[in-house]
Amino acid sequence: MTHAHPAPYAHGAIAADGGASIYWEESGTPDGVPALWLHGGPGGSLGDGWHRSMFDPDRYRLIGIDQRGSGRSRPNILDARDTLASHTTQQLIADIEAVRDALGVERWVVAGMSWGTTLALAYALEHPDRVRALALTAVTTTSREEVEWITEGVGRIFPEEWAAFERASDRVGGERIVDAYARRLAGGESTDREAAARDWDTWEGVHVSLDHPESRHRGHTDLAEREAFATLVTHFWSNDAFLPGEMAVLPRIDEIRHIPAALVHGRRDISGPPITAWRLHRAWPASTLTIIEDEGHGGPRSCSALSDALDRFAAEGAPGRAPRGRE
Repeated sequence: MTHAHPAPYAHGAIAADGGASIYWEESGTPDGVPALWLHGGPGGSLGDGWHRSMFDPDRYRLIGIDQRGSGRSRPNILDARDTLASHTTQQLIADIEAVRDALGVERWVVAGMSWGTTLALAYALEHPDRVRALALTAVTTTSREEVEWITEGVGRIFPEEWAAFERASDRVGGERIVDAYARRLAGGESTDREAAARDWDTWEGVHVSLDHPESRHRGHTDLAEREAFATLVTHFWSNDAFLPGEMAVLPRIDEIRHIPAALVHGRRDISGPPITAWRLHRAWPASTLTIIEDEGHGGPRSCSALSDALDRFAAEGAPGRAPRGRE
């Protein structure tokens, strides 16, 4: 089930590396089980706060952040394009730690959707002692295989739209499509960046629409949000989420095999097929896997299943919880 989601009772910004300012907000109950929500993208945001409905406000102290360069964090990537090279998964993990330390959290439940699940997994691998449990839906690890599928292989399902996407990429030689878009969005003329962002956004709308074809052309209506999103997505995807080789998530999952985890995934998620969630679950004794048969990349039933898992984690974590700042 999902819950009412009251407005945040506190919010602010925390100074982070490189002069960045990371926006945070808190909702729920101040002495509840601490939890962190990680949004999708890269380049998404907390938006209107819909994620709060998955957390019981009577049992959770929920902290949400807009990741570096996104949403209400500053500077926005469009205002600091010259800092793009410093945007790495390792830096986002450092930002999370800065927020955790500033808000006095010892350990928390970490939850996320889509890209947020990759970041949650990478964070848990880096700081396992800070994670009570993981609650993840539309599960990804942003591996080279996953990026190749979502930018190349899934064209077998949408051949007409993929042909337009590939043609619009302006790739040269043996350049990958994702690398071509990343190159164009990182620099060059503003008109070319805008065109690249539009074409990337159009493709995103296609491959996430398998169970809702009517939503195919909605995408980002705000042009700045569209360009910021496309810039960060292509940057991270082009670099294998800065988790190459021995740093990749799946080969290291044994390191967090003891951390309870709820994995929720849609059977119809053509953007990120269930095989990633399945592989993680098979290698992760403390995990559960719930497949939502009639949903794609996220959706109301997936959110409800994640909310049920979060309710269980809160019940298990509630006994002996300490006051804020000493959790």
